[in-house]
Amino acid sequence: MLRLTILFLLLFPLSLLTAEAAPDSLQAGAAKYDITPRKFPVSMTGSFQDRQAQSAHDPLHARALVLKSGDVSVAFVVCDICLISREIFDAAKQMASSKTGIPTSQMLTSATHTHTAPTSVPLAQCQPSPEYVQFLTEGIAQSIINAHARLEPAQIAWGVTEEPAEVNNRRWYVKEGGILPNPFGKLTDKVRMNPPRGSDILIKPAGPIDPAVSFLSVQTEDGKPLALLANYSLHYVGGIPPNQLSADYFGEYCRQIKKRLGGDETFVGIMSNGTSGDINNYNFKEPRPRAAAFERVIEVASVIADKTYEAMKSLKYQRQAEIVMQERTLDLGIRKPDQDELAYAKKLLAEAKDPDRLTTNEVYARETVKIDKGPETVNIKLQALRIGKLGIVAIPCEVFAEIGLEIKQKSPLKPTFVIALANGYNGYLPTPEQHVLQGYETWRSGWSYLEADASNKINQQIFQMLNQISD
Repeated sequence: MLRLTILFLLLFPLSLLTAEAAPDSLQAGAAKYDITPRKFPVSMTGSFQDRQAQSAHDPLHARALVLKSGDVSVAFVVCDICLISREIFDAAKQMASSKTGIPTSQMLTSATHTHTAPTSVPLAQCQPSPEYVQFLTEGIAQSIINAHARLEPAQIAWGVTEEPAEVNNRRWYVKEGGILPNPFGKLTDKVRMNPPRGSDILIKPAGPIDPAVSFLSVQTEDGKPLALLANYSLHYVGGIPPNQLSADYFGEYCRQIKKRLGGDETFVGIMSNGTSGDINNYNFKEPRPRAAAFERVIEVASVIADKTYEAMKSLKYQRQAEIVMQERTLDLGIRKPDQDELAYAKKLLAEAKDPDRLTTNEVYARETVKIDKGPETVNIKLQALRIGKLGIVAIPCEVFAEIGLEIKQKSPLKPTFVIALANGYNGYLPTPEQHVLQGYETWRSGWSYLEADASNKINQQIFQMLNQISD
């Protein structure tokens, strides 16, 4: 009897410790929801003039991952869409929160920025179908709901590898005579976006690249692949067959990594877009031969998947990880046209030959008039998240690479990566120095309107958040 009592006393503290630790044990669930339109033709975003897709080359998805540690649950969703408004994301989050109990402030939602996806936000001359917007909203919500329903004990690990060959800065200093007039009739640009490849006018890129492939790997408790959330700062690849929708390299990467990991039908691969506002896949100094449709998409996805897979071989998984998330909003100014710019824009529009199919300059003229009549400020949403010692930042813009590099360098969490086009869409985010250089990404429009100092104000908030969640 005495031996039993001693044994009980010895085991009781161990049982108590186990019970206390259990709530912090990690759970995870993943799901993807098909958001390919059910009806065609549909408008595609990614061009100044509307393009009508007649079919889908490959399926589009909202890909979700839910993580739970203790009482804290967070949800990630990455959608195969060019851009998604805050209104759509907020509505989807409310739907999902009512079913799962996850606070909307603990949902990080984003778009990949494929240029061959259905229009979901009015932009340039592309108009969304209200039916598709509703379908997309419900699909985003359902992906979270389904992922939450699949929560199970899990283990995670994270890592970073690099692939510099597939990313190039697309803004270049060029020789005299290489600058073209901007849409406002001025020759004031100091750099040129996407200059002729292999041309002798090229001098040097106007900014850096970020070659990092960051990833969060999730397995079931017994080591079965459950999900992988990756991040790479590449705008998109393109080269899709005409008049077809496609998830571009983002979707192809998800298929490729699934094969390499031996994932079954429940595995969900996710590729998010990093800070690629001034980055693309063109090699300007040594241009590649013209590729067949979808060829480059497959090549890029394969290279990135190979690099990820190799880096994953040395990972050490953990079954416990504290999760801390913070969300803030920030008011930023909107760049307004002066009277001369406004007069120039109105003159262009008055002389437009076809108001239903405007030229590029006329599109910018219409944007100028629209911004002049619009609000003085805009409210944007920012997020910072810590999983163990991993940092994740969410910004609702097409963020320039140098901004992301600064965040990674100064973040107290190592590693840290940035998910762009997240929780809404507020256009390009150049640095103040890049605004001085001007060029396409700075031309005032519905896709470039934030004040010139916006990146500094955003990073100030981001660093405050990262420091608070790392304490």
